[in-house]
Amino acid sequence: MKHDTIQKLCSCGVLAAVICVLSPFSVPIGPVPVAFANLAIFLAVYLLGWKWGTVSCLTYLLVGLAGLPVFSGFGSGAAKLLGPTGGYLLGYLPMALVGGWVVDHTRSKWLHALGLALGTALCYLLGTAWFCWQGGYTVGAALGLCVTPFIPFDLGKIVIAIGLGSLLRRRLAQAGFDWEKSGVR
Repeated sequence: MKHDTIQKLCSCGVLAAVICVLSPFSVPIGPVPVAFANLAIFLAVYLLGWKWGTVSCLTYLLVGLAGLPVFSGFGSGAAKLLGPTGGYLLGYLPMALVGGWVVDHTRSKWLHALGLALGTALCYLLGTAWFCWQGGYTVGAALGLCVTPFIPFDLGKIVIAIGLGSLLRRRLAQAGFDWEKSGVR
């Protein structure tokens, strides 16, 4: 196995572990808690790029599906993933893809923020559609329960991820790890 492939897999595993560790912690404010999973996913795509950041996210979802308590509130399993709020969990994948793609292909932090916000909007869209289908809610009711209260929190997480992601990139470069040359991105 080539060095860069090993480095990619290890980096992906580390960030998947970070997502798994942060995700169970949440603040319940209704049927959908304020979770830290999206912050961890934002960091994963910021550091690893869209491909490997999305693989880290998928790994997190598979670990939760397998039964380890890594979902919000220490939930796990198919019932959680396919339940009323499961669409938000599955929405993490397009969130990682889109947000990570923008981060990979632009240098502006404002565009990074816009890309992560667009990815979050896709997560909201998938999760809300799923929540309406599963729970029989109207779109207006679902938006009021599952989207509107979370917008300020998620915007804050985007700001934190961009600041922390930039800092971590610089520190890793100072330590001799160059993301661009390593092939991780």
